[in-house]
Amino acid sequence: MNTFIFDLDGTLLPMPSQELFLDSYFKALAVKLIPYGLDVEKLTKAVWTGTYAMINNDGTRTNEQRFWDTFSNILGEDMRDMEPIFDEFYKNEFNLAKTTTSSNPLAMDCVRLLKEKGYTVVLATNPIFPQVATHTRIGWAGLEVKDFAHITTYENSSYCKPNLDYYKEILSVLQKTPEECIMIGNDVKEDMCAKTLGMEAFLLMDCLINKEEADIAAYKQGDFYELLELIKGLPDLR
Repeated sequence: MNTFIFDLDGTLLPMPSQELFLDSYFKALAVKLIPYGLDVEKLTKAVWTGTYAMINNDGTRTNEQRFWDTFSNILGEDMRDMEPIFDEFYKNEFNLAKTTTSSNPLAMDCVRLLKEKGYTVVLATNPIFPQVATHTRIGWAGLEVKDFAHITTYENSSYCKPNLDYYKEILSVLQKTPEECIMIGNDVKEDMCAKTLGMEAFLLMDCLINKEEADIAAYKQGDFYELLELIKGLPDLR
């Protein structure tokens, strides 16, 4: 094993309530876009419909293309001209949603120690956000873009979790086998499914999501203290 693949939201970036995050996110987005004549209800519905289109993506188009095809189909083709406005939002007003998250020094310690030991570190956040938004959230976690060998965003991904093709796409980019990798995440359905491919998996319990109340006994699991201890015991690959 030489590669650690981390989820972001609820893992490296503690998020006690996804609902609070989404509420803050959509409120900030509405404030940004209302001056451009957009109806808040229609905007919210279009964003969600575009998000579901990405989640159900079949790999024939990138998630970015899938989102904007769906979004502009609902609100009009002229919406494509507003992509720079969205990018501006994710650089600036999106930061208002940071208050619904926090940073965990132990998460930073895990990433730092892995890099010091020569492991490849990857960020496998569900790629429903553009690169600029993902980079912003990495900063919220107290981490840097350069900490990761690969980061999934809607521009470079054609699938979403829990589709196993999402993980296969990452393996292809990294030129790694499943056996070389371990997936670290807090969502039983979206993150632990990587184990099906032959990856090792570690279920982070700090912000556990187990909507289907699945049996989690088969997974390595623990909080960040236990994950850090696991990493301390790993051999140095340098």
